[in-house]
Amino acid sequence: MKKFLLATSILFFISCGGVKKTQEALNSGNYDAAINKALNNLVDNKTKKGNQPYVLLLEEAFKKNTARELKQIAFLQKSNNAANYEQIYNGYVNLKQIEERIKPLLPLMIYEEDREARFSFSDYDAKIINTRNQLSDYLYANASALLEQSTAKNDYRKAYNDLLYLEELNPGYKDTNLKIQEAHQKGIDYVQVRLFNDTEQIIPSRLEEDLLNFNTFGLNNLWTEYHTNAIKSIQYDYEMDVVFKNISISPEQVKERQISKEKQILDGYTYAVDRSGNQEKDSLGNKIKIDKFKTVKCDFYQFTQTKSAQVVGQVNFLDLKTKQQINTYPLASQFLFEHNYANYSGDKLALDNDLISMLSLAAVPFPTNEQMVYDAGEDLKANLKGIITRHQFN
Repeated sequence: MKKFLLATSILFFISCGGVKKTQEALNSGNYDAAINKALNNLVDNKTKKGNQPYVLLLEEAFKKNTARELKQIAFLQKSNNAANYEQIYNGYVNLKQIEERIKPLLPLMIYEEDREARFSFSDYDAKIINTRNQLSDYLYANASALLEQSTAKNDYRKAYNDLLYLEELNPGYKDTNLKIQEAHQKGIDYVQVRLFNDTEQIIPSRLEEDLLNFNTFGLNNLWTEYHTNAIKSIQYDYEMDVVFKNISISPEQVKERQISKEKQILDGYTYAVDRSGNQEKDSLGNKIKIDKFKTVKCDFYQFTQTKSAQVVGQVNFLDLKTKQQINTYPLASQFLFEHNYANYSGDKLALDNDLISMLSLAAVPFPTNEQMVYDAGEDLKANLKGIITRHQFN
């Protein structure tokens, strides 16, 4: 019984809390929120007596929302401003959507008043179609004017967004798809990429190819295209110069380290004897054995081959219209080649396992300078991608 009363109390407070929030939304003029909260509760069980407050709140919120929305639409229409078409269109759509959500729940009874909740519905279809056509005409004309009269890429991009909205709003309207393609082409920033080597080292051709292969970087986006091979028919907006300033490669080095190891190892056994020289035995009559140990020594020689390469440069962005440099970023990378091998003299048994494993390794040829620069370029590609990703042209 106590559990039942507790559960009932919890449900009561939850219900009251929901009603209170719905009432607060209604009182504050947030009619959309009040309608949503009421509908969400009534969808579960519209005949439940505990949901009666939501029926009354929905009735009132619907009435006030409709009145306010129609008043706002009338005001916008009086201004005779084409820029208001979208707001008018959305107002009618919103009114229809609310009605379509309420209709499946009807009738909604108000038991205390012995009546059905009253909702004054209207047919907004003709007004929606009319304002959609007006909005479509406005969007198309505005975007077309931007494409014909403006030279600013931001205007072309605005036209592109408006045309996309128009295609979603009114599919197949005039030649909207062709206009979308035109706006996109005009709104793109075209960037020519060039590579310069101001060092005395030769840059491996495959590294140059990798750095200029922007397809693998995945950097082209909706409004930016990078071209490593200039196309004559395109007027480029920007230039990106990848400049190698210095490439340094260290001499090949082999460092030696000697480690002397000594260890006691088992070397057979002897039999225990007493003071009289007689062999001692255990309780079972077996001769008692004593382990013999010997000392082994070994000199371990570890060799480390090293060679390093460092590439330093910068990335410059230039505005080709103003002929001004707009930004520059440092570009640097390094690569270290290191190989260990070893040999020994003496007894190998004196060595630990980690040292013994190195004895199977031998010296290897050092990488060529070209390979070292290429390996340093692997990190360089990631750095370059990071610079391009961070840089914003507009």
